[in-house]
Amino acid sequence: MMSETALRDLNLLPKSERTNESSSKDILTKPYVEPRKNIVPLVEPPVKGTEDAHASADVAVAEVEYIESEKLEDLEDVENSLKVLLSGLESKEWVSLCETLNNVRRFSIYHKEALHDMLDNVITLVVKALKNPRSAVCKTAIMTSADIFKAFGDLVVDSLDPMLVQLLLKSSQDKRFVCEAAEKALITLTISVSPVLLLPKLQPYLKHRNPRIRAKASLCVSRSVPQLGADGIKEYGIDKLIQIASSQLSDQLPESREAARALLLDLQTAYIKSPVLAPQQDIDIPVPPPSDQSEQDTSSSSSEQQPQPPPQVQYYSWDQFCESNLPKLSAQAVLRVTTSVTREGL
Repeated sequence: MMSETALRDLNLLPKSERTNESSSKDILTKPYVEPRKNIVPLVEPPVKGTEDAHASADVAVAEVEYIESEKLEDLEDVENSLKVLLSGLESKEWVSLCETLNNVRRFSIYHKEALHDMLDNVITLVVKALKNPRSAVCKTAIMTSADIFKAFGDLVVDSLDPMLVQLLLKSSQDKRFVCEAAEKALITLTISVSPVLLLPKLQPYLKHRNPRIRAKASLCVSRSVPQLGADGIKEYGIDKLIQIASSQLSDQLPESREAARALLLDLQTAYIKSPVLAPQQDIDIPVPPPSDQSEQDTSSSSSEQQPQPPPQVQYYSWDQFCESNLPKLSAQAVLRVTTSVTREGL
């Protein structure tokens, strides 16, 4: 036992020293226990403003596999998968929603006839998934859109507007992996849907207040027009297409201006190579009067013996066509683009 003298000396010590001594004894006597790390479940929604939010979001996204169309395997149970398809697309649980979106892709690739009767409803729910704030759901929905375009082509035109605006928005945002997926889907759209049907859908977005959306729409137009061919360009109206391209030459973003230049060069090439696109000039060829009656008789007899050459047909040049269909300043801007490139080619 502690002696009375020692106890009295301890009581005389300052309080801070007594505390330090006590704590040091605790450290020596208590075993060390490592603090348990915070484990976040995969599907637990992240809490804003914490480090665990970023960690859990990264883990969750990493668990979603983005499978390319060529590597998607067929459905194991087509009938039951079809029965629960629409309800699965309405699921609030995002992992289940992603799996159902992948099933829509499988149906589009392997059993597209099974989706015909419910295609409009499927597209509506895919558009809803495109608006989902979770990037994993959004990207999977974008990939689903591309597979729908491949499978159904022109059949999606009547339901295209809400899907098109979402893809243009997603291709214009900052998240790179979402942006790249949306751009691929738009390329698939321009390949899969007839340009005659697609161009009227794209035109309103060339005047959108968001310059990024205008730029993406310009790229879609420049990719779609060459697929028209000479006859399709004539039917659609090459004058309209030149006016569309010239209006984008002065746009805010370089991406939009570059798309306009590419479109103008394609139109110029088609115009030069295909006379069907160039309007004919009305030319009156004067016939000189005969000097006397004998020359008239001689010329008339010779004309009866020899066939007359066909009248010479002249077409408007590219420069003349642009100047006749565009305001002066717009025509000058178009000709600067097409003439400079032509000279570089020479």
